[in-house]
Amino acid sequence: MTDGKPDLSGVWSVPADYFKNLATDLKDDDVPMLPAAKELLKQHEIKDHADDPMALCLPPGVPRIDTSNSGDALHPFKIVQTSKLILLLYETSVNSTFRQVFLDGRPLPKDPQPTWLGYSVGRWEGNTLVVETTGFNGRAWLDTFKGHPQSDVARVTERFTRRDFGHMNLTITIDDPKSYSKPWKVTIPTILLPDTDLIETVCENPKAVAQ
Repeated sequence: MTDGKPDLSGVWSVPADYFKNLATDLKDDDVPMLPAAKELLKQHEIKDHADDPMALCLPPGVPRIDTSNSGDALHPFKIVQTSKLILLLYETSVNSTFRQVFLDGRPLPKDPQPTWLGYSVGRWEGNTLVVETTGFNGRAWLDTFKGHPQSDVARVTERFTRRDFGHMNLTITIDDPKSYSKPWKVTIPTILLPDTDLIETVCENPKAVAQ
């Protein structure tokens, strides 16, 4: 426990299926794409996903960064927990990076400079850490093989609930009125990797220079 809250610290990993398709457990009707999002998905398929930002060494975005895998190689994330700040450290399948989740009561910025990973604030609801993230640049994808799009007005809510020592549920809600007619969510089983730490990853794709 940290200040009376569950300790989420550790290195965690999720099944690779969610990196491929965030909605892998859902029916098509559970992901209510608007026409513009359907057209983007079609274009991704036509281009055989060659326009995936990660293929150009660009960041995965949120929530794809939570699920990052590369084939059979796991790329886990690490939670470093304090009372006022949680750090999420990511190995990812492109470049190692991080997110800051502020627990000091500050609001999300009203007019932020758009970024790949957005801006995050958190709060505790009982034993669940709730993280709200906005301020995206609208260029990231939600997943890899499917290529679900994300716009610049998206709001991502992550709920981290530790079930026992080795298991945590990560429930992700996507609220993106430019892409989806209503919010939709998925719950991902997340496992602790004890006695494990992250390693540096660096993407060396020269196509990234053009970005």
